[in-house]
Amino acid sequence: MLNFTINANRVEERIDRLAEIGKISATGVCRLALSPEDRQAVNVVKLWMEEAGMKARIDAFGNLIGRIEGLNPDAPSIMIGSHIDTQPYAGRFDGIVGVIGAIEAVQTFKERSIVPSVPIEVAAFCDEEGCRFNKGLFGVRGLLGQLEEGELERTDKNGITRRQALLEFGGEPEGFADSEYQPGQVGTFLELHIEQGPVLESLDCPVGIVTGISGPLWWTVDMYGFAGHAGSVPMGLRRDALVGASKVIVGLQAIASSQPEAPTVGTVGSLKVFPDSRNIIPEHVQFTVDLRDIDLSRRNKLEKQLRGLIDQAAQEHGLRVEIREDTNSEPRYCAPRILNTVREAAKEMKVAAPELMSGPFHDSLAMSYYCDYGMIFVRCKEGISHNPQEYASKEDIATGTELLYQTLLKMCQEG
Repeated sequence: MLNFTINANRVEERIDRLAEIGKISATGVCRLALSPEDRQAVNVVKLWMEEAGMKARIDAFGNLIGRIEGLNPDAPSIMIGSHIDTQPYAGRFDGIVGVIGAIEAVQTFKERSIVPSVPIEVAAFCDEEGCRFNKGLFGVRGLLGQLEEGELERTDKNGITRRQALLEFGGEPEGFADSEYQPGQVGTFLELHIEQGPVLESLDCPVGIVTGISGPLWWTVDMYGFAGHAGSVPMGLRRDALVGASKVIVGLQAIASSQPEAPTVGTVGSLKVFPDSRNIIPEHVQFTVDLRDIDLSRRNKLEKQLRGLIDQAAQEHGLRVEIREDTNSEPRYCAPRILNTVREAAKEMKVAAPELMSGPFHDSLAMSYYCDYGMIFVRCKEGISHNPQEYASKEDIATGTELLYQTLLKMCQEG
């Protein structure tokens, strides 16, 4: 049993408190980005940041950022944190562990009267999940000046634009430029997160050290056919968009599984059918594609195969196709100096911390284009995530938070 410097009970209590905001079941949470529930959670977390001795603010992008000054206030800061928005059918730990753990690390500094050598910032980034407006990492990309044209005009399923939601949340689209970070403002980003996979559990290890993040490719695909009466149009004369889409969906499964030893994954997670009637041949189908791999050349080859499959299905069924690329990132590897520091901290804690890749992307993915980054994973039961059954034990979360604290302490001593 480890002796924790951090306050494990406080971490657990805060995670439980956030789980009450947007609660949909005994363990389920729905706290969509820029929703009233999201704002309520931000207000609560902001108070915890201030309790930990930080000056906290909500920027124009909806990010919540707390800061304590260091002995050298002009030095590039160390930023830690994650996000607190959730999927619509979510658990209590994804993102939240990283924010609460980061606040706890800073609060432990305060309670032990430790003044860091450089400023420390804690970020609860806005809309990491991307499920509401179908494009994630909004807050962190905004902070880094990486937003794309038209992002504020994206709509959710109720027709609400991101611009409208951001304004209602308290963000300020006209103030984006003032909230952007300048190059070199942050020197290191470190994120604590649940694994969202089964590797650590299979190795019986409470924490792991992330070596890199797989590169995600996200598409929105529209296939257009022609509507007709389901009872009168002969099968050979139909232009059925859903039949064409179904062949692509099944084909993606085969393409992503073609090399069993590879960590490639492919998913269609959202599907819309128009006119969505029992006795009308589907005229328009829209679906999402999520293709990920740690090997960019392999992913590129599989992307080419998938495009060929889509063209083939369209030609076979007389369909018109539009493909919109929502996200395209290469794999990003963690900085060696940060990996070494986390390794040293884990060794001194006498805790086994195997090294592994991350399939899911995180706020770290965007930060990797701006500064050196590292990640610490916490074991989660059966690898379940984006599901109310998502679970990480109090002891494992405390171990991850302690490792974050000890790593941060070493970084400050180095700086």
